[in-house]
Formats: sequence, C-alpha cells, structure tokens
Amino acid sequence: MKQGFALLILKLMRWTPVGPAPEAKKYVMLSAPHTTNWDLPALLLATWSQGRSVNFLGKHQLFRGPMNWLMRLLGGIPVRREGRHGMVESLTAEFAAADEIALAIPAAGTRSHSDHWKSGFYRIALAADVPIVCAFVDYKTKTLGFGPTMTPTGDPDVDIVFFQEFYADKVGKFPEKKSEIRFRPDQTSTEG
Repeated sequence: MKQGFALLILKLMRWTPVGPAPEAKKYVMLSAPHTTNWDLPALLLATWSQGRSVNFLGKHQLFRGPMNWLMRLLGGIPVRREGRHGMVESLTAEFAAADEIALAIPAAGTRSHSDHWKSGFYRIALAADVPIVCAFVDYKTKTLGFGPTMTPTGDPDVDIVFFQEFYADKVGKFPEKKSEIRFRPDQTSTEG
C-alpha cells in the first residue's frame, strides 16, 4: 500500500525515483544534501516507492504529544542533540538486535550550511559493521532515491572522497545551504 501511495505522489509531483533499493538487510542510509524539512518526506517517498521501509533520527522535541505516535509510525527514532548520549553505542546495539534495519541519517546533521559533515553516520556504520547507502534528493533534476553502496574502510580521509564524488552534483532545495563534504579531523573516532 505504501509503495503505491509513494509512486502516485511522486508521479503527481513529477519526481523520478532512482534505484534500485539496496539488497543489504542492514545499512546506514546517508542522506544528502539536507537543506529543507521537505527532504525527510521526499526520502520516505523514495524509500517506500522501492517497497522498503526506513528508520530515521529526529530531534526529541518532534516526538511530543500526538506527533510522537505519527513520528514513530513513520519510523522515527528520537535523539537528544545536546551533549553526548552514547548514540553510536545505542544505535550499534539496535543494528545488532535487528534482522533488518535501514537507518537514514542526514550527513550534515542540519538544514543550514556547515563547513563539515557530522561523522555519526560513518562511526555508526563502522561500529555496527554495516554498509553505507548513498540516498539523495536532487532538486535540480527532480530525482530522488538510492545511489551506490560502500563499505567503510575505517580510513575517513579515503572514504570521504567516495562521498564527495557521488554528491558533488546533487542540489538541495536551497543550494546555498549545502554543507561542505568533509569530516572534522576530531570527529571520526568510533568512540562516543
């Protein structure tokens, strides 16, 4: 039912889903560029159009009151963004416990411009020993969906080049908000 709904909405909006969906049962779905709140619904539609489901991280404030039920129904996992809360360890445990899980994480961790990507998606994939699938919403071409899959090597300086090459031509709704595709050197430790 979700698949038919997603395909209909994408057709009406004149967006083209790109795939196919990854074959892996467990993976981190890297989402970029992330410049608007509309990226999440677009990513959900892209995933559903391929007959798949996805979980995503959302700030805990979105999970209050009646929104809690809806966000969880859509696959949301609440996170606290202030301070350190052992997110890598917690999400690694989620991967270990699940038979199938796709966890969408926006690379920059913000809709605003940043001079670097957050490394959480990379650290989680390394710790959970799962691949990273490149997902995207490209407003220039009106395409969205799945790109290549990569297995992180543990060398962030090498792996970031893979992401730079794939996402170089992807354009967000607000291009000026696209974050620079690089890690801060102090962010790639698998601790924390």
